[in-house]
Amino acid sequence: MDFHFATAWETVADHHGDRVAVVSDGRKTLWRDFDSRAARLAQVLTDHGLGVDSKVGTYLHNSAEYLESQYGAFKIRGCPINVNYRYKADELVYLLDNADVEAVVYQAAYAMRIWEIRDQLPKVKVFIQVDDGTEALLDGAIDYETAISRSEPMARIERPASDVYMLYTGGTTGMPKGVMYPGGEFCAGLTAMSAMSRELPPPLTIEEYPDYLARVDRPPVSLVACPLMHGTGMWLGAMVPMSAGGTVVLTSKLGLDPDLLWGLVEENRVTDLVIVGDAFARPLLAALDEAEKRGHAYDISSLERMTSSGVMWSSETKQGLLRHHDMMLNDIMGSTEGGMGSSVTTRAGASKTAKFELNEGVAVFTDDGRRVEPGSGEIGKVATSGSVPIGYYKDPVKSAETFREIDGVRYSFPGDYAQVETDGTITLLGRGSVCINTAGEKVFPEEVEEAVKRHPAVADALVVGVPDERFGERVVAVASYHSGEHCDEAAVIDFARDHLAGYKLPKHVLFVDQVQRAPNGKADYKWAKRTALAAYGDGQ
Repeated sequence: MDFHFATAWETVADHHGDRVAVVSDGRKTLWRDFDSRAARLAQVLTDHGLGVDSKVGTYLHNSAEYLESQYGAFKIRGCPINVNYRYKADELVYLLDNADVEAVVYQAAYAMRIWEIRDQLPKVKVFIQVDDGTEALLDGAIDYETAISRSEPMARIERPASDVYMLYTGGTTGMPKGVMYPGGEFCAGLTAMSAMSRELPPPLTIEEYPDYLARVDRPPVSLVACPLMHGTGMWLGAMVPMSAGGTVVLTSKLGLDPDLLWGLVEENRVTDLVIVGDAFARPLLAALDEAEKRGHAYDISSLERMTSSGVMWSSETKQGLLRHHDMMLNDIMGSTEGGMGSSVTTRAGASKTAKFELNEGVAVFTDDGRRVEPGSGEIGKVATSGSVPIGYYKDPVKSAETFREIDGVRYSFPGDYAQVETDGTITLLGRGSVCINTAGEKVFPEEVEEAVKRHPAVADALVVGVPDERFGERVVAVASYHSGEHCDEAAVIDFARDHLAGYKLPKHVLFVDQVQRAPNGKADYKWAKRTALAAYGDGQ
């Protein structure tokens, strides 16, 4: 297996250099120029002492520079490190130090934050600032465009498949952890995913790559609606379409703007839209409905598929989207630690919320290591085999807990619980780390959230447990209204009663102006817990 991201993308640039690689805020970069700019950045990194296994922090919003920085790191056989742009000083210092970062490519908007922490980062050899029109060049840093314009492209080198690729994940609890993958195997896996979605046999070697690219008759045009700093955006939104010689469409605007996204779909004839669950899908659907009411419906006829990963995507929202356009809605169950299953919905075939077909090599085990039998009603942890991460960077204890062997097979246990149905499909319940124990029963927040969000007045909801003297914990929903809607908590609880067993029902529904989520749409359970405790945390 001789795959490598840099070598694969160089092949695309050599054979399809006149295709558009990236559209970033309307600026188009051809594949040949994308390759050249990344090679020039690679030379800049080399000139500052970086090389094999060097870590390059990408502290950027979605942009062409994000993808170029990653590509440049791969070219020198280094490893790009995703940096969450919402982090404050202490979190940034921890991440950059833990990852052994030697270069930081950062958005000018965060220059003052870099100034605040740079003396605490002795391993960093160069700070590279991307001008976004906000801050002047930080003293001691170098300007991104100036640096690559003055540099010659680095000569290409041989790269082994054994180079490690890493993505940092915050998870639901604890400090960020770097999940390490065998880079060549990971590149091959994403390429195979792209090939199979087009019903093509994937290339088995890098030598077969040109022939494979020639067989892709309609290269994908992918719009990344979620941040590249998270796995869903980077892997599904960028790396998968890039592996097929496609185009990645980006907007640097923070926050979800559904009308902007649909406009980009229309303008760029987007074929693939990557989102994260209902937090994205519901506002997108509302924008389509509103445009239709105004008599100015968006032209989304080019859209072949919408893909979501990371959180539940409700069947009601899927059906609403399909009413506007017949396409494939892919719901992928997975995490940074491994892919577990998927669900596909089209007009011809509906899929139930949270019900997934297992990927090959995926199993569900009880806490004592027994395989959950289909139809048994038992709850177990989802485990993935096959392309299992090497481990967590510099964390052997957590690695041993998450990546372990059962009956001679190495599995990853990301922390998700599920039941196995009689037909072999699984119903995802949620993360054990946020599981609520009430009166001896386990309640998984996502199941309750889906029931609460079905109420027509509820726009979004997160569910947590708060202390209770009698039951240990009681279930609390923190919810927000749709614009112009209103109802009381009793109405929501009564509505949820039609969908949930009595012990799963929220005892309280606390309405807030907006349910807080991360930029990638994932639940901020820490915020929800604080909010619920402030209102109902007396244990009575």
